[in-house]
Amino acid sequence: MVVGVAGYYGFKNAGDEAILEAISRELRARGHQVLALSGDPKRTREEHGVRAAHRLNPLVLLQADLWLLGGGGLLQDATSSLSLLYYLSVLRLARLFRKRVVVFNQSLGPLSPWGERQVKRALKGVPVILRDQDSLEYAQRLGIPAELGADPALLLTPPPVKREEDLVLVIPRAGVSKEAVRTLYITANRLFHDGKRVLILLLQPGYDEEILPDLPHHHVEKTADPRRVLYLAAQAGYVISMRLHGLILAAAAGTPFAALSYDPKVAAFAKETGAFYQELPGDPIQLSKAAVYGRYPDWEKVAALKERARRSFDLALGEASPVKRPHGRG
Repeated sequence: MVVGVAGYYGFKNAGDEAILEAISRELRARGHQVLALSGDPKRTREEHGVRAAHRLNPLVLLQADLWLLGGGGLLQDATSSLSLLYYLSVLRLARLFRKRVVVFNQSLGPLSPWGERQVKRALKGVPVILRDQDSLEYAQRLGIPAELGADPALLLTPPPVKREEDLVLVIPRAGVSKEAVRTLYITANRLFHDGKRVLILLLQPGYDEEILPDLPHHHVEKTADPRRVLYLAAQAGYVISMRLHGLILAAAAGTPFAALSYDPKVAAFAKETGAFYQELPGDPIQLSKAAVYGRYPDWEKVAALKERARRSFDLALGEASPVKRPHGRG
């Protein structure tokens, strides 16, 4: 079967590329071909070894038997209403072409009242798999039936690398307040003075560099390659991340992590894994203590999320009956 994947792919964002890498690996392992919609099809073909076509070519939707919309945080209009309309248009057009469509391991929200109406209308009759409990509860409030999955990037396997307990990855994000960036800067300084080696890791080159003047005096690496991020996460002794996939790839690598949450999806993942997190702008003293004193997530909860991610493929591909939705938080 040819399975199409539609998301924010081909834009040099390591988090989204990690999702595509994980989805592609899992689908190929199950004997399926992968066709990805991408902003840069050539790069996607080269980096992931899958078929790829430009995301603005509607006729490509005819070339797959099943379309997975996601994963990622596509069903939100906080960053752009045009982005939401694009993904809902892909969904509607694929259905018009009589293709099966599954909303796959996405977060839901933040949505304006307008966005909520658009999503409710477009998702009527569409199987929906959401990646976190908060999104599931939001869907229930909106009257959208959904199942609970997890982010596919949790299924990526870390490379064999020696862990360096004194190495701390600090992963910022542009587009937040200077006060929030300063929290990470002070955190990094405190860690350095406590004998840690700090690496500032940018996961979206071309976007995140604007905050570098506010993070002087520390080593910096920029990469959109999820394999490199996973390698560094497996090498590090601790990860402090503002970006969701800094946390997810740390979890995949078995490296303890803490979050500085700029978006509900970041807080949702931290809550579900039992990890330490703070809302913006955060407290550098508490963040640095989390790393120095090894405040860990609940690894049993992480393992449960990985199992949810595996089962989400069974659900999307029609290889399992729907799981019973939980009534409360796990």
